[in-house]
Amino acid sequence: MEMRQLGKLWPVSALTLGGGGLGQLWGPTTRDEAVATTKAAVDAGINLLDMAPGYGRGEAETVVGEAFGGKLPEGVRITTKCQLGTPDPDEVPLKLERHLTMSLENLKLSQVDLLFLHSNICPDDYSYASYDDIKHKWATNWTIYCEHVIPAMEDLKARGLIGDWGITGTGLPVSILAALRHDKTPAVVQAVSNLMDSAGDMRQYEEPPEPRNIIRTAKAHDIGVMGIRAVATGALTAELDRPLPSDNETYKDYVRAVKYRELCKELGEDPALLAHRFALSMDGVDTVVLGVKNREELAGVIEAEAKGPLDQGILSRINGLRLNFQMPRMPLEERDL
Repeated sequence: MEMRQLGKLWPVSALTLGGGGLGQLWGPTTRDEAVATTKAAVDAGINLLDMAPGYGRGEAETVVGEAFGGKLPEGVRITTKCQLGTPDPDEVPLKLERHLTMSLENLKLSQVDLLFLHSNICPDDYSYASYDDIKHKWATNWTIYCEHVIPAMEDLKARGLIGDWGITGTGLPVSILAALRHDKTPAVVQAVSNLMDSAGDMRQYEEPPEPRNIIRTAKAHDIGVMGIRAVATGALTAELDRPLPSDNETYKDYVRAVKYRELCKELGEDPALLAHRFALSMDGVDTVVLGVKNREELAGVIEAEAKGPLDQGILSRINGLRLNFQMPRMPLEERDL
């Protein structure tokens, strides 16, 4: 498998095994199959496992703990996440460490290589288009991020509980871009990397998500990029693998992607595998996180990665569908952070 440099950190495999499928978020699987899938991924050359306690209420992390018994294979690295929200400032270090400790127990490890702030980062007084009344649970305001999250992350790093830290770049674009240009930057950002530029139900704001601008900015500052949502949580597959209501963002993306599926049929390509190859071909993406839930899905993506980047002709046809078209973003100045 191709190896790429993750920012200033270390070489990583072009594919990363994500925890969503292992945690049974993307359709049914079993603990035994998830454990077997994890071992098969490592055997195939994947050396980064991207976990979070929210993937099946600890299930994905427990799968990794069971797969390797607290001793990761040589060269394999692991991440986890904390959805901090906006607690009282004094609670930030305690909450980050408490969530990290629970993850370490699930993983049967004493350290993770990366800890991600999994909250939306937003200006202090920003009002979201959706769920604004509970944003304190899933959004971290700019002041808390700068004055409390960054120092707490650096302290965890100094104490050897984490190798480094990053952010999930699905929050308000102006805030993510400011974080990537800050005096103290994250080592890695997780950025949406799909042909629709869709963050799906992770986007709670009206402004366009601007993932490609986020990726470009990260690379300009030597920040690693982990591409997420390559198949837009199933919208870019041949058929959704779970029932979804018609007002669900993934379902709406699936309907929007009908021309993409028609193109895949013409090309004789599996939509999910072509979507992964598209993400792997995106400039600035160091590794693409997989949401596979079984060995069959894993094998398909590994085979697709081995074919290499998409040729320019196919890329042009996909881009010509304009599925990533967005209205110009609503201006929000950095001084408003």
